[in-house]
Amino acid sequence: MQYLCIHCHYYQPPRGNPFSKEPLIEPDAAPATNWNERITTECYEPNAKIGNFEEISFNIGETLMSWLAENNATTYQLILQADALNVTRHQAGNAVAQPMHHTILPLDRREDKATQIMWGKTAFAYRFGRQSTGMWLPEMAVDIETLEALVEQGIEWVVLTESQVEGKPPGAGPYRVRLPEGKAIKVFVRDEQISNDMAFRLGYFGGAGRWAHEVLIPRKRDAGRLTLLATDGETFGHHWLGEEQFLHWLLTYEAFAAGYEVVTLGRYARMVEPQDEVTVRENTAWSCGHGLGRWATGCGCTPGDSFWKGAVRRAMDSLRIEIDSLYRQEMTKVNGIDPIALRNAYIKVVLGSTPRERFLQEAEVDVSGEQAERLLKLVEAQYYRQRMYASCTYFFPLLDSHTTRYGIANAAYAIKLVREATNIDLASDYRRDLSLAVGQEEDTGEPIRGDQVFDDLYNVLAEDDDCECP
Repeated sequence: MQYLCIHCHYYQPPRGNPFSKEPLIEPDAAPATNWNERITTECYEPNAKIGNFEEISFNIGETLMSWLAENNATTYQLILQADALNVTRHQAGNAVAQPMHHTILPLDRREDKATQIMWGKTAFAYRFGRQSTGMWLPEMAVDIETLEALVEQGIEWVVLTESQVEGKPPGAGPYRVRLPEGKAIKVFVRDEQISNDMAFRLGYFGGAGRWAHEVLIPRKRDAGRLTLLATDGETFGHHWLGEEQFLHWLLTYEAFAAGYEVVTLGRYARMVEPQDEVTVRENTAWSCGHGLGRWATGCGCTPGDSFWKGAVRRAMDSLRIEIDSLYRQEMTKVNGIDPIALRNAYIKVVLGSTPRERFLQEAEVDVSGEQAERLLKLVEAQYYRQRMYASCTYFFPLLDSHTTRYGIANAAYAIKLVREATNIDLASDYRRDLSLAVGQEEDTGEPIRGDQVFDDLYNVLAEDDDCECP
């Protein structure tokens, strides 16, 4: 028997400005109010209603799941029910966890990798009521340290693309990747050519039946036991309007007619153990052929001059050092508390399972009054300084894009929290560092600097929060 798995990666960045309590409005998402709403109407909702979430393997980020829970409860519940149905039928769910803020893990420090993984696992368990054995890597960005961090937290398998591994036999695996100290992790490897073809040419396929006949049947002879296609889930309905029907007919009829059994990665990982090993090409990703430059320094993957990204990331890194230093200084005033463990535990407040006012008590931190409030604000600042590293902050070509602004907004909010807790204002140095980032305005093409974006956010929108800004 040969198997086919379609894995859909669903993600939206942490949209909106933390200074503003107003509903999120993104005019370019018209006729919808914002992009989450529009993509839900075009993709998440129709795929859920037609039953596609029951048939695919998928990961869906917490920033999207929390929005759906609040704004489209029907779609949210259908997604949860699809995973629960797979648990009942196959003793393996088809949903997969991902790190909390979709940060590029190889660019993170080790302790931040661990936090993102732990937060992602915790959010997944909170939503789906079970643990995930696999984890989707943001942008498939990988290095050995990331794989080690995953294994340390009980993750058994990940997904990579063909150009990221060496020594792969035919098929998607799973394969074994050896790690230091005798450890190992399983890796599924997607068919890169067919996955990309589906992402960028789906509307020209002429229907699921024709595609299955022309692609799936001929490749059975030497394709290996498992064929894995992995792409953005927004392909089916958002990038290609109406093509949730393609996915539905492929997985419910045409794949079977072509001689394949449809399977999910969670189920297949339980069925098959790795027989072969592959070597990982470190510091690679699925959407950048130049390593990790797209999220670190700028590269040719994005049109125009995208080298503002390096200045923005350096500004974020310098700010992170200052925020972390002040956090650790405050923690030294409390005996026996691990600052990273406390930060990791804060996910309970984010998810709403622990009220903010009870967090320190439940964490057995013996502080009260002003000291407790200072510490709470510094822990919260840790959360927002993690959010500023979301991959979409650095993904697109324009410094003035929505997602880059959201990243800078999260940094600005972390600065506000630190100032309220310590009376130390980190805004001046951060603003100076951002001034080195020079890009173009999204609407006019005129030059714009990172400090101008910061001023818009920190000075204007902060007025809603009675913030005294520099």
